[in-house]
Amino acid sequence: MKGKKRWIAPWADSEEKPSIYHCVSRVVDRRFVFGDEEREKFRMFMRMMENFSGCRVLSYCVMSNHFHILLEVPAMPAGGLSDAELLRRLGVFYGENFVKSVGDELLAARSEGGVKGGNPERVAEIHGRFSNADA
Repeated sequence: MKGKKRWIAPWADSEEKPSIYHCVSRVVDRRFVFGDEEREKFRMFMRMMENFSGCRVLSYCVMSNHFHILLEVPAMPAGGLSDAELLRRLGVFYGENFVKSVGDELLAARSEGGVKGGNPERVAEIHGRFSNADA
């Protein structure tokens, strides 16, 4: 076993399997700012981000001045997110009208020029506004 890397997840660096991260963040000056109400808001925003990003919180701990999150980050699907998945995720933060307008914009770009697939550059630009992955 000499020289062999050991990982918690044996699939590290895989383009198909998820990555797992331990994230820690502390409050400036180590002040105590997370009371019961703040912890509850933190949990709410954490779950919203989880639904938006497609990541999964495996475990977390929120203390009065810092937090730990064990995070599973899935591999990006080949070809990026589908339009339907992007719109579902946008619905976590944005209202129905905004999501519909993005959906209409995607539909127009997909049918632009009368060619199957439409205008892929335009579709990628729309997806790129909300993620760093190409459509």
